[in-house]
Amino acid sequence: MKRRCIALALGLLAQWPAHLSAQDSGLKRLTLRSEGLGWEAVGRVDVAGRGFCSGVLIATDLVLTAGHCLHDRATGTARDPGTVKFRAGLRDGLAVAERSVARAVVHPSYTDPESSRTTQIRFDLAILQLAEPIPAATAAPFSVEPMPGIGRDVAVVSYAKGRDAALSWQRRCAVLDSRDHLTMLTCDVTFGSSGAPVFDMSGRRARIVSMISSGGEQRGRKVAFGMDIPPVLADLKVALNSGRGVIESAQIPVRRVTPRADHSASGARFVKAPTRD
Repeated sequence: MKRRCIALALGLLAQWPAHLSAQDSGLKRLTLRSEGLGWEAVGRVDVAGRGFCSGVLIATDLVLTAGHCLHDRATGTARDPGTVKFRAGLRDGLAVAERSVARAVVHPSYTDPESSRTTQIRFDLAILQLAEPIPAATAAPFSVEPMPGIGRDVAVVSYAKGRDAALSWQRRCAVLDSRDHLTMLTCDVTFGSSGAPVFDMSGRRARIVSMISSGGEQRGRKVAFGMDIPPVLADLKVALNSGRGVIESAQIPVRRVTPRADHSASGARFVKAPTRD
């Protein structure tokens, strides 16, 4: 399966216009409090004290991250969500909010043992339901939209190995190719960037258009793989509402909230989102 993924990457790289890599910006560490304004909803997902991924609020009580972050490869089973913590806007040991995870759901097409590597990437999404919502005034959730066209600029905000203490923002990388709900990007990612949101910055507010599943280097060029989120997210929301495939923590209950326009799982009022300079 790994070979199939590499073959796909090499096939796409043959079509890669040289100017795309020239346009990419470097990573900027968001060290100052002022630099992190608007990005508070992106946080670090600490997993069972053994590692971490990136994640992002799509509602005040829902975090979107990569499905494989909840999958224990050693046992082949899902991790207990009670061992997972979301640390919103974490910066040098301080987070704007920290929450335990009470429930989680991973897309079944990701966990299907018969799935190919490309299928796994396409469905590598999970929703974490927090034990208690994070107020939108503290960390405003982001909306989700379809992936923009090939060649379009996007941005990535992530944690990663070697830069796990604070968010790094790559304000410009490119959509290299997008087909069959699978996306290839020129973004600079590595271990820990799984679950990092890919943003379209072309409007007044940043919008999530993909999520990092994996990345690497091919022919000396950095590449990242993600997916078209809306159809997969729709499946996850149905599962979360029905309870089908949902993993619950016996120790951490969910604090039930009355859905409102500014934090419901089906739609949110998004404020304070970063804009392009």
